[in-house]
Amino acid sequence: MNNNNLYARVAKAVSRVAAQPSVFLLAVLVIVIWIITGPIFKYSDSWQLVINTGTTIVTFLMVFLIQNTQNRDTAAIQLKLDELIRATEGAHNALLDLEELDEREIEVIRGKYETLAAIARAQHLRGEKDTGSPEV
Repeated sequence: MNNNNLYARVAKAVSRVAAQPSVFLLAVLVIVIWIITGPIFKYSDSWQLVINTGTTIVTFLMVFLIQNTQNRDTAAIQLKLDELIRATEGAHNALLDLEELDEREIEVIRGKYETLAAIARAQHLRGEKDTGSPEV
């Protein structure tokens, strides 16, 4: 089995489980138990190290899971938007893979759309029609 496929499946499953309210309550319970045991262990360095180490490990691992989930979600959203652009009459197909362009190229296109928006706002203020599909 492909390691990337296995990682994606595990990341999805863990993300689903970690997002459950019961997991949050479990985390709160762990913290409450840790606080209650403070006086028993005389608030020792070892007692503090337990929670610091545990939270650091969980945080470190969750960063990768969150990034994986966000990357998957962003890719799916981009594909859906690309399909909407492709299927919409009058839409500019040149925008299909906009996220792949470098910052300078995106800024050039953004400038053109900002100009269109300014023209449309001015038309609206004059009481004129501000709809349609003007060329960029």
